[in-house]
Amino acid sequence: MRRRDRVYAWVRRHPVLPDAVIALGLLVTLVAFAAAALDPGWAHFVLGTVMCAALAFRRVRPVESFGVLVAAGLVQWATGLDLAPYDLALLIGLYAVSAYGPRWASRAGLAAGFLGVALGTMRYDTSAEDEPAAFVASAIALAATVVGAWAMGDVRRVRQAYVAELVERAHQAERERDQQAQLAAAEERSRIAREMHDVVAHNLSVIVVQADGGRYAGDHDPQAALDALKTIGDTGRGALAEMRRLLGVLRATDDADGGAIRPQPGLGSLPELVTSVRQAGLPVDLDVTGPPRPLPPGPSLAVYRVIQEALTNALKHAGPAARARVALVFGAERLTARVTDDGRGAAAPSDGLGQGLAGMRERMTMYGGTVTAGPATGGGWRVDLDLPYGGGK
Repeated sequence: MRRRDRVYAWVRRHPVLPDAVIALGLLVTLVAFAAAALDPGWAHFVLGTVMCAALAFRRVRPVESFGVLVAAGLVQWATGLDLAPYDLALLIGLYAVSAYGPRWASRAGLAAGFLGVALGTMRYDTSAEDEPAAFVASAIALAATVVGAWAMGDVRRVRQAYVAELVERAHQAERERDQQAQLAAAEERSRIAREMHDVVAHNLSVIVVQADGGRYAGDHDPQAALDALKTIGDTGRGALAEMRRLLGVLRATDDADGGAIRPQPGLGSLPELVTSVRQAGLPVDLDVTGPPRPLPPGPSLAVYRVIQEALTNALKHAGPAARARVALVFGAERLTARVTDDGRGAAAPSDGLGQGLAGMRERMTMYGGTVTAGPATGGGWRVDLDLPYGGGK
């Protein structure tokens, strides 16, 4: 099967060779069987050689090939030469121009075929006066033969166009698949980048605050310095665990826990987040209003990360004596949250390089929610979150 497919593929790439074999077969038939019975033999031989040679290019040059055949046929009719076996080349050329030529050439070829039927019956059929019915039947038979040759070529054309369309669709599907894979990879990279930013920003902020506090308290309160070191260790281990979870798809096993990957944090992890921020030195109150409503993993993680980013910013910028509050409200149709602190507010210094607020808005936009941030009334800073249930579906 494979060898035969290779042969067919080679023939499709080199169509002149099989067409030349067909033309040579007609020429041999002319020389061996018909030349002696045709008069004058040399004229038929020359005319037949031209027509057979034209057939060799019926697929690569269908219009030119059929033009040569028609011209040779007109010469044969005009000079009064009898019909010969090589006239079969006219039907083969008509098929070729219909199958491989442009549409206008196909229609012109059909018209030329009907013209040939009319001229041929008038010249070579002498029964018009004696047997009109036989004359009409002969003309109809020749016309049917012409239409059949043309129709077979047209069917071939339609089939080729259909196959070409299927091939193009397959290529288009492959291109779309590759594009979808690239988009999915880009989206995954963006998601990992957001997660990495939130994990690193929050945990490093806690570590920096604890390290600074432990350094200042070391001379006067050794126990406070030890507590700070313990918090730094716990925070660092938690950050490493989250990093391993994010990059777990790139590793076969996890050396610390045998490959176990903890679930992504969500609303149920807010008490742990508040506790870690308190241990880092920022007093935080968590208020929940309304019966808690479970959210899908995606929106739940997004809400958690927004609150985590807001508390991280408060820890970094609110000041040493600030307090923070997280108010979570489960409404009938939406979840709202407000994170506030009574620190420096708009007066807090910033290096202008943070991506926290943009990341918050991006997360909420994915699920149909919104995030707004700005100075709070009476001082401090606030972050407001609004997420409709079922957002992002």
